[in-house]
Amino acid sequence: MARITFARDFGPTDSKMTIVNRSTFLRIVLAIISLAPLAWGQSARADDPVVVMKTSAGTMEITLDPKNAPITTKNFLSYVDKKFYDGLFIYRDVKGFVAQGGGISPQGSGKPEDPPIKDEAHNGLHNLRGTISMARTNDPNSATTQFFLNFVDNSGALDPNPMSPDGYAVFGKITKGLDVLDKIESMGGTDSMSPPSATITIISIRRK
Repeated sequence: MARITFARDFGPTDSKMTIVNRSTFLRIVLAIISLAPLAWGQSARADDPVVVMKTSAGTMEITLDPKNAPITTKNFLSYVDKKFYDGLFIYRDVKGFVAQGGGISPQGSGKPEDPPIKDEAHNGLHNLRGTISMARTNDPNSATTQFFLNFVDNSGALDPNPMSPDGYAVFGKITKGLDVLDKIESMGGTDSMSPPSATITIISIRRK
């Protein structure tokens, strides 16, 4: 029987794959659809923080969600305020899946990092196209600096589900610059850990 594979570990130490039987995968997706509409969660609020991510591929604005992901948003903004991401890379670029950044490789950033944070994947937000989520290892409470951007609707694979109950925590969405996200995807490959075809540097991430 044909099987579908998904990269399940976005963190600094592991690149294993989980193999999901096609029929099981379809049942999971149908269950998620039947329980709730796939949506960002709610409209952006006027006081939601916005960050401007300047990369060598272009600039994106990302609205964060401190109401539904308070721990993750606070952690991310802490690194933003320290200018931590300046000069790091989007080093993983998988067409039809995600772009991962905030480090120099799967092994980390090469910079001092704060302690890992608690997983907030059960916050009602979904891994839809244009959302930003935290990368981590097999330990759901291991996220530190690395994040990924969803090229497509990955909610069936990356939201908490019966096959992977921990999921990956969404904490914001791109509200300006989806064309830049598409450009980054066009530079990607099809292997689960594909690098972009040309270096994509994170020039800066700043509060707007």
